Amino acid sequence: MSKHHPQTDKSLDYIYYLVGTLSGAFVGVVIDVAFKYVIIGAILGFLTAAFFVNVLAKSSEEA
Repeated sequence: MSKHHPQTDKSLDYIYYLVGTLSGAFVGVVIDVAFKYVIIGAILGFLTAAFFVNVLAKSSEEA
């Protein structure tokens, strides 16, 4: 008898976006050159999270 978890319809992708955005903003704060790097870091973190959710995490659903 296999123990499979029931499939849920809730999408928790927003957690990846939130973590990516906050991590990018934190890196911008650590660079500590100008405030614009905080915004650039947040944007790059968001885009990295979007890539992860749409490309890398999607392939793990098929497995």
